[in-house]
Amino acid sequence: MAAIPTQRESEPRPREGRGRAVLPGSPLAPGAARALVRTALGQVPEVSPRLVDDAMAVVSELVTNAVVHAGTDVEVDWRTEETGAFVVEVRDRHPSRPPRDSVRGEGSYDAHEHGRGLRLVATLAESWGVTYRAGTKTVWARLPPGGVDDPDGPAPGPALEVAEDLAPQPLRGDGDADWLGRGALSFLAEASDLLAGQLDEGLVTALTGQLLVPRLADWCAVWLEDEASARGGAGGGPARVWHTCEARVEELHRTLEKEPPARSDGPRSGPVPYPWPGDALGPRGADGTALAYRLIAGGRPLGTLVIGRCGPAGFPDEVTGLVEDLGRRVALAIGAARQYARQATISAVLQRGLLPGAVAEIPGMTSALVYEPCDTGGPSGDFYDVFPAGDGRWCFAVGDVQGKGPEAAVVIGLARPWLRLLAREGYRVADVLDRLNQLLLDDATEAADAAARALVAVGGRPVAAGDGPQTRFLSLLYGELTPHEAGVRCTLASAGHPLPLVLAPDGTVRTAARPQTLLGVIEDETYTSETLELRPGDSLLCVTDGVTERRCGSRQFDDGDGLAHALSGCAGLSAERIADRIRRLVHDFGGGQPEDDLALLVLQAE
Repeated sequence: MAAIPTQRESEPRPREGRGRAVLPGSPLAPGAARALVRTALGQVPEVSPRLVDDAMAVVSELVTNAVVHAGTDVEVDWRTEETGAFVVEVRDRHPSRPPRDSVRGEGSYDAHEHGRGLRLVATLAESWGVTYRAGTKTVWARLPPGGVDDPDGPAPGPALEVAEDLAPQPLRGDGDADWLGRGALSFLAEASDLLAGQLDEGLVTALTGQLLVPRLADWCAVWLEDEASARGGAGGGPARVWHTCEARVEELHRTLEKEPPARSDGPRSGPVPYPWPGDALGPRGADGTALAYRLIAGGRPLGTLVIGRCGPAGFPDEVTGLVEDLGRRVALAIGAARQYARQATISAVLQRGLLPGAVAEIPGMTSALVYEPCDTGGPSGDFYDVFPAGDGRWCFAVGDVQGKGPEAAVVIGLARPWLRLLAREGYRVADVLDRLNQLLLDDATEAADAAARALVAVGGRPVAAGDGPQTRFLSLLYGELTPHEAGVRCTLASAGHPLPLVLAPDGTVRTAARPQTLLGVIEDETYTSETLELRPGDSLLCVTDGVTERRCGSRQFDDGDGLAHALSGCAGLSAERIADRIRRLVHDFGGGQPEDDLALLVLQAE
């Protein structure tokens, strides 16, 4: 066997992305190792996504190999080298048996008996080997910087790829008992880890089929139910059907559609016999055994999983028990995906309710808006508004609440209606901020009092972090616009918010307000406003800190007046083109997905 590659002075030195971990020899070790290495690689610059995927697959296989065949603690060492290559070493305390390997002939176990062996490692690594020392065995692999291209074409996606690798070979006869005794726990642990990371119901069902066929069954199908259909039985056709022969899938789907599994009473998940669909399986599938498992999570039926195996032997008890365990995890994953989908829907509805349906048109001005929440799964902390206030006045606001989610929604739901009410009651800009500041402070005090009363009611039980009322800070840029014959009079104030900028037609840029304290921080704070004239062609730019604090390494977009420099290059552009250009510059500056909500408003005098 080859020796572990050592680093000589002439070889490239390791760069970032190295580490070491000692993991217990349990089925949870592969998932823990993948998480550690993925985190480490995420800190290495310019690592290709393909290398990350290949590293995850190799680390998973090597640690699984050690868990299944040694059962001792597993030491995992990894590093990335200056060339970009990734090296991993997995060490266990059981050197008496060689690793399973269906590629090499040296001490290998049959692939039929133990699954994929080290075939995956041999495919993905540019070199690998095994080293024996006193009391230890180490398997190492070196992966090339860009990963190894798939000779069979594009991969179907990392999750499905891993699912196929977990169980690629069918089990029959004596192989069932042997694999179930030595590899099933690792299979179940990795399958659980794979399913738990999915938040899409369709992908969960797709992974289920990849995990079951052909390792544990010749075909399988999943029926999904909502609450209404669950009360009347599974009903309808299956959401997904798999077969070892792709040509049989369509006919099998039509047959299963005619005979949906019956709903079983009680919380038991199965298995129960299911009629054999022999007509859809051809001559070789005339006889066989099919079993149905109810997918139940939290006491609620979510669907039914049906598996089938051709031939008279049927399913051993060990296989039916393993599938039942897997079915529970599938049900939990489906339940989690549905809960996520419900929350995303609620959040989207809530977000729409917190923002204006349309930006009001202001006489003598054009406007453009960019609004991009970074997390589509919950309410954003940024908000905006443009509305008529009566008496020839229009008001605008761009704000940013501390935090996101429900707490941010509470503050926005409090601030935005009050802004409109106070403006329409005739309060001027500074007075509106004074009253909104006091409103936030009063609301925080009431929430604290309610929490104190609740604490007393439960006998002084300590409140866990995050359970009590949250401090509600709000940064806000608020202004009032009054169009007239020579332009637009603008009165505005900034409370802890990035200052607005005015772009003149000749390209000069100036700041349009002065900094003041956040709202909801200081009692009896007095705010002031400033007034300026926007002449035809002048553009007012209002942004949130998602623009100014956009990061590229240690630098921010607004370092060295970066936003003003970017705006100066927009002279002569329309409001819409200014907004689009600033947005594009902000995105290009960071290079990746934004980590904060982004909002910007451009108001241009005609």
